[in-house]
Amino acid sequence: MIETDKTARQIWDDWKAAPKIPSRGIGSRVALLNIDLQRRYTDTATFPSAYEADPKQLDYVNQLARAVRALDMPVIWTYVAYLPSGEDAGWWSKRTDTPMSLQRVGHDSPQAELDARLDVDRARDLILHKRMASAFFETHLPSWLNWHKIDTVIVTGGATSGCVRGSVVDAMSHGYQVIVPEETVADREAWAHYASLYDIAFKYGDVTPVADVLAALAARGTK
Repeated sequence: MIETDKTARQIWDDWKAAPKIPSRGIGSRVALLNIDLQRRYTDTATFPSAYEADPKQLDYVNQLARAVRALDMPVIWTYVAYLPSGEDAGWWSKRTDTPMSLQRVGHDSPQAELDARLDVDRARDLILHKRMASAFFETHLPSWLNWHKIDTVIVTGGATSGCVRGSVVDAMSHGYQVIVPEETVADREAWAHYASLYDIAFKYGDVTPVADVLAALAARGTK
């Protein structure tokens, strides 16, 4: 095991300055997968479970959504919610038992609502319920992506170290190229966020400035 006195942020900054792996790039068919941008995690004024992100995170996500739709490619929004009993949360329901415990998020709970600042096209986008970290686990996301002949998945949302990372790992495992626009993901704790960005970039996909992702999508639209 390599030891270091550097912080996770310093390690991530070193990687960005000199990446050890070349960019995998963007394929021909793209899907935008927005992970759990629901009020439980975005509404810091209301819920203690929410965490701070880049101030323009949701605006960037909206820009990406519009760019992907302009290419006639799919946009997906996931959210987590459970039965009133919480029993479908599995072992997550055994970790804590407080009013803010995850298993208490019902389908009709304000915590399950997608943030109203998001540009969700409910007539066109897929709104996907999930119960566990990965958006691929026991959902029909793989068949949805296959139907649309997707080869690249752009992942946004939170938390970087949890549901984003879990979805990224599964996307790569299913054979997709993965791109994470850096400013569009967030986590409760900075060290977990930066450690996960490094881990994703080293092992699973590209972590790229959102401006570069938007430029690549715009260029694809001019071809």
